[in-house]
Amino acid sequence: VQLQASGGGLVQTGDSLRLSCAASGGTLSTYTVAWFRQTPGKEREFVAAIVRTSTTVHYADSVKGRFAISRRNAENTVYLQMNSLKSEDTAVYYCATVRRGVVLTREADFTSWGQGTLVTVSS
Repeated sequence: VQLQASGGGLVQTGDSLRLSCAASGGTLSTYTVAWFRQTPGKEREFVAAIVRTSTTVHYADSVKGRFAISRRNAENTVYLQMNSLKSEDTAVYYCATVRRGVVLTREADFTSWGQGTLVTVSS
């Protein structure tokens, strides 16, 4: 499966943004999909994941209550709704998939990656 992440941009503290992860070459509903983020000089950090059944989601503590991951099977797309953005949310955001039906949070667990989309939160 090939992934295309989009929706990043420059916003201000407290604003909202929605990222999209569109898939081709595979049916995204059969994959667990996650969002990670990375800032310069740091390792990629887990943000959120949605299991292929869509009934199980998991968030990093740093985004819990502010971000929401969801999928729209008809569009073969997974979304990351980001609310109440903070400057520390600034990063390149990546979506990733693995063909397993459990919550996974380690970068090494995922087999396909999108190219990343930059989110900049200005204070």
